Amino acid sequence: MTGTRQPALRVIQGGPQQDRRDFLRDLYTRYGGSVMGRCRYLLKDAARAEDAMHDVFARALAHADDFRADASPLTWLMKIATHHCLNQLRSERAGWRQWFERDAAARPEAHGGPGEMETRDLVRRLLSRVDAETQAAVVHYHVDGMTLEEVAALLGRSVPTIRKRLEHFAALGGEELRVR
Repeated sequence: MTGTRQPALRVIQGGPQQDRRDFLRDLYTRYGGSVMGRCRYLLKDAARAEDAMHDVFARALAHADDFRADASPLTWLMKIATHHCLNQLRSERAGWRQWFERDAAARPEAHGGPGEMETRDLVRRLLSRVDAETQAAVVHYHVDGMTLEEVAALLGRSVPTIRKRLEHFAALGGEELRVR
């Protein structure tokens, strides 16, 4: 097929940041409902879907320069939405969440206290038993809420490598965090 492809971003007075915002505003106006529908379908919860939709458009803003216009903007946004929602669902099924929920339920009513200090000490001890790269992966994944793909890209490793490091850390936690 011959012809020229339209650029993803139009040139507008105000610089590249303004171009990106206008691009996002246009995408949000046109496709926000469709993205919300995809998120609601996958997550089965309107409030979580709305949060996910905003995350999708934030990611689209951050990666607007990567949009090559090979496909429609709707296709691009739906791909981002699908990956984001599936990663969110996958994260919710992670084994560490059970430990976290059990720990949160056992936490005393007042903020702080001996229970929280024991948990912090335990996490510090566990982190000290693994290498620096595993420590970084654990913090980025569990504390920062990043996806496996994001952690892998940040650390320059493959997703299976990051997954193995996180599973190793979870196994350490399972040994020391048994319900007594």
